[in-house]
Amino acid sequence: MIRRREFITLLGGAAAAWPLGARAQQAAMPVIGMLIPTAFDSVYAERLRAFRQGLKDTGYVDGENATIEHRWAENQLDRLPALAAELVRRQVALIATTGGGPAVAAARGATTTIPILFIVAEDPVRLGLVASLARPGGNLTGVNIVISELTAKRLELLRQMVPGAVRVAVLVDQTDAANTETTVSDVASAARTIGLQIQIFSAGNIGEIDAAFMSMVRERVDALLVGSYPFFASRRVQLANLASRHALPAMYPTREQAEAGGLISYGSSVADAWRQIGVYAGRILKGAKPADLPVVQATKFELAVNASTARMLGLTVPASLLAIADRVIE
Repeated sequence: MIRRREFITLLGGAAAAWPLGARAQQAAMPVIGMLIPTAFDSVYAERLRAFRQGLKDTGYVDGENATIEHRWAENQLDRLPALAAELVRRQVALIATTGGGPAVAAARGATTTIPILFIVAEDPVRLGLVASLARPGGNLTGVNIVISELTAKRLELLRQMVPGAVRVAVLVDQTDAANTETTVSDVASAARTIGLQIQIFSAGNIGEIDAAFMSMVRERVDALLVGSYPFFASRRVQLANLASRHALPAMYPTREQAEAGGLISYGSSVADAWRQIGVYAGRILKGAKPADLPVVQATKFELAVNASTARMLGLTVPASLLAIADRVIE
């Protein structure tokens, strides 16, 4: 028979051991690192929901049997390497990067063994991220939202919206050199085909965006094509307000930018891409290797037209655009 004092001692030992066991169970929960170059806002709330849905589709729920840890660079790209190194030290099961070239480069620089999932706007083979789309090899795979490949279509749609446009400004983020080089090359080729003149303007921070618009006004451009960069997506309200203030019709790469007041947008569904990397994250947690997961090519594209902004600019939205638009914003 166990005496009362011994029983209390055993009970106390069990109580002390329980939190340790709970902590050990929690520590065993796989951690997903999320490396994002911008700051959190409403758009990222939607995209994170899509990521969690993809994760849930494979049997993982954030906070129940997996944990997501975010690292936000707040548009300071020089912070990305240190943030990536933090995630590696945290011994995450994988790193999801969603800001194109700089974020992917930071993750690659931090680890060659931890799986890395990316969302990029360019061909990842051309960027040197994977050996091939079907068999990536190495520790990277993800989604190509092919926004850069849609440049010709975006210029064509902008021309339909503003038939008299001849000189088109192109806004690029010079801090993302690889994306900018591709954007300038693609725009130049597409513009020659349809007889447009282009002029490149650069901006890498809030003040430079203001300055770029002042330069566009001085140069008397007819319309604007905004490049596909995380920084510009995060500054969508500023861009839309400046374009409206200066009566400059502008084309954007994502639906959220048109919803923020931009005139027109055409591009891949970014939320769907986030859902897909959520699915891939779950598959990796179950043992799949990035080398064996094919890069997903986006197939869902969205055309959004802001009819309210068009009226403010004195433009009539062509019936042909209204007929094919996925979203008309009144």
